Amino acid sequence: MSGSLPHRLTTVRQGAYLPHWTLDGANYHVVFRLADSLPADVVEAYRREQAALLAETGDPANPAIHDRLRELFSSRIEQLLDAGRGACWLARAEIAELIAGALRHFNGTRYHLHAWCVMPNHVHAVVQPLAPHALPDILHSWKSYTATAANRLLQRRGEFWQKESYDHLIRSADELEQIIRYVQANPASAGLRAWPWVWPYPST
Repeated sequence: MSGSLPHRLTTVRQGAYLPHWTLDGANYHVVFRLADSLPADVVEAYRREQAALLAETGDPANPAIHDRLRELFSSRIEQLLDAGRGACWLARAEIAELIAGALRHFNGTRYHLHAWCVMPNHVHAVVQPLAPHALPDILHSWKSYTATAANRLLQRRGEFWQKESYDHLIRSADELEQIIRYVQANPASAGLRAWPWVWPYPST
């Protein structure tokens, strides 16, 4: 994979709030979170900033905009998620193992997992879809199955995951390595020591 986003091979699909870049054979960093993990005003402010960035160019596949959107997500959203807001259902061992099992289940058949981490209120995965399986379908499968099963375990009803997920198209081998290290280090960075719900487990 080249070091820059190849316009002619890249398509952009528009989600409810986020643009999503797709490329056949690409690796992605995906993040999906619990429905109560962020305050509504924070999410709305983030969407306004995102819209302003996208308005700067008529080409949503512009690599510079792509990188700035990633920086915006990291500074506005990921730091707040790591603070552990909301019910944090994923901190419960039985729920975390449910999520981890779902991530592992089709590894090697529908996708290739490079790394994953289940945090108390959100999930990171570094994944490469395997044809004919597309990233939106993989995410839907993970979230649909785990939401139903987790609600059953928790004896609750209602929305479990936030509807839309974040995904970042990884553009180079160096970036892939950097993001894998980031996912591995995420629990320690958030103050979670000896956190078992991460793979590959970081070496000490």
